[in-house]
Amino acid sequence: MKTKVYTKYLLGAIIVFLLHFQSKTFAQTFASKVDSLLDAKYIPSEPGGVFLIAKNGKVVYKKSFGMANIELDVPLKTEHIFEIGSMTKQFTAVSILILLEEGKLELEDEITKYIPDYPTQGKTITIHHLLNHTSGIKSYTSIKGLMGIAKKDLSPLELIDFFKNEPMDFSPGEKYKYNNSGYIILGYIIESISGMSYGDYVEEKIFNKLNMTSSFYASHRKVFKNRVSGYHNRDGFTNAMHISFTLPYSAGSLLSNVDDMLTWQNALRDYKLVSKNVLDKAFTNYTLSNNEATNYGYGWNIKEINDTKSLEHGGSIFGFKSMGVYLPAEDIYVIGLNNCDCNSPTKITREIASLFLEELDSMATNDN
Repeated sequence: MKTKVYTKYLLGAIIVFLLHFQSKTFAQTFASKVDSLLDAKYIPSEPGGVFLIAKNGKVVYKKSFGMANIELDVPLKTEHIFEIGSMTKQFTAVSILILLEEGKLELEDEITKYIPDYPTQGKTITIHHLLNHTSGIKSYTSIKGLMGIAKKDLSPLELIDFFKNEPMDFSPGEKYKYNNSGYIILGYIIESISGMSYGDYVEEKIFNKLNMTSSFYASHRKVFKNRVSGYHNRDGFTNAMHISFTLPYSAGSLLSNVDDMLTWQNALRDYKLVSKNVLDKAFTNYTLSNNEATNYGYGWNIKEINDTKSLEHGGSIFGFKSMGVYLPAEDIYVIGLNNCDCNSPTKITREIASLFLEELDSMATNDN
């Protein structure tokens, strides 16, 4: 009897050891392949990036490449904080959904409910249209004269005044066209309903609630520990152009690092901020009036990588580029943050997600 029990125990221990060995070998092989990709992309003496890969909410790879500050010869570290650009739109969209769940707005509310004198040119423009980039409002980042206000500290309404009288690109719901103006108006709506500044709202309702201690609304005056420098490369590296953070505002003014962004992704997965039926609205592939898919929800592009659904978004702001990819079916998250707008992480972040899927498929095939 004792022999049978011992044999059973030994067999179980061997199985656990083999699974652990296989998992460790897989992790080492995968990490080596990712290292090769990223070592080829980033030169150690130049601005670089930080990448994180997670499976089932746990980090399986995290590494930094290049320099945080080339003037002071400071290497990048994984805890460093970056401007995340348009990945800010995820936080703006979820802030709107928090207000929706609280019963403080409806997605079909017209924007004139919050900005009564907004010139809609006879069209019905709703919060949904703003979230989904289907409003037809002209994006202020494509308007001539933008650089004339780029360094000025503007109120949200002053920024809205800059673009509100421009001709519309199309009727609401007729087309999809990526639009920063819509997310500026969403920021103002959040302020109007909450009575708080956009930055204070996101910090209180999201960052503080989730203990995202390395995430902030950006400021040039405040000191943020671990914030990296941003660069351009125009016949040589230069410091990023100075702009007021009131310009990107709720479309692109947040700071974060890869660990906090994983915390954010896990919180969304676990419905810590809003219920599933509300959050699912952000991940719905909405259609236009002609039933053509937009391939965009609220703050996320909806695409595919290796035939599996991918929820993703990038960011680009002076001196910085970012990209995050989430594969919900496999619970895989890949994020890359760069401190030079000369070296986008978009393509390589998607390549890493694809590689991870291929490695997992290969391991599953070998098991069979």
